[in-house]
Amino acid sequence: MSDVSSGEEATNASKSSSSTAESVKSFVAGGVGGIAAVLVGHPFDLTKTRLQTAAPGTYTGAIDVVKKTLARDGATGLYRGVIPPLLGVTPIFAMSFWAYDMSKLLIYKLTPNRTTERLSVAEYAAAGFLSAVPTTLVTAPVERAKVLLQIQGQGQGGPQYKGVFDVVRHLYREGGIRSVFRGSFATVARDGPGSAAYFAAYEVTKKFLTPAGASATDLNLSAVILAGGTAGVAMWSIAIPPDVLKSRIQSAPTGTYSGFLDCARKTIAIDGVTALWRGLGPAMARAFPANAATFLGVEAAKNAMDKYI
Repeated sequence: MSDVSSGEEATNASKSSSSTAESVKSFVAGGVGGIAAVLVGHPFDLTKTRLQTAAPGTYTGAIDVVKKTLARDGATGLYRGVIPPLLGVTPIFAMSFWAYDMSKLLIYKLTPNRTTERLSVAEYAAAGFLSAVPTTLVTAPVERAKVLLQIQGQGQGGPQYKGVFDVVRHLYREGGIRSVFRGSFATVARDGPGSAAYFAAYEVTKKFLTPAGASATDLNLSAVILAGGTAGVAMWSIAIPPDVLKSRIQSAPTGTYSGFLDCARKTIAIDGVTALWRGLGPAMARAFPANAATFLGVEAAKNAMDKYI
């Protein structure tokens, strides 16, 4: 009896150790993917944010944003506000990919009588949605600082902040932790549905590109890039309206909006419903390369850890 019990304990310990190792790998790989995404996608993101927050008539379009930014600040201007996402990408993407894998495990536990180990598209989407909830704890304050830094230079007053830590100090003095986390609901409204589409699109595309009988880990370089890019396009095709509202809430002076719905109502009343799609061009232009880089970083990091750890 004791031998059986000892065997079960050893098996459980082995499973626990394996699960922990996989969690760590998901966390680290997500951080690597996030760094790759920022390095590739930040100029597109800056263009999107400036289009979303500038007064009507400031820019004629995305190309005009780029031209004026280069004329005013040079090439480095396209990376204005890059420090907050670089500081945040490791916890944001690491937490996102970790939470996604943990959400898939939760789905497996809630469906013990499965007929197949492969999750359905709806289950992948559910896991993606759930992954956005804990990630918002990091995403919201990082994006708040990033947006405020990105819009500097649009007006006549010049830069207001010296850097990310100056932004955070100013926000905390201004309104405490609530000010730092302004836009959290809008972040969930964007990232919940967006992450559902993101991960589901990646899994579906990855499955389609994987030859019959082959493991998903056998994807070649071009297949990883295509699946990752497709995931990004799927996400941003539905995430732009809440992203516009998030950017406006996070960049506006205190008291401008009472909440997410108030921002939507005022935005539509003043700028029309088309304002909710402002920044779609640069967001979609960024979506494919940035997210192809993300999943390439994630897959490469996982493969390296599987091989050497």
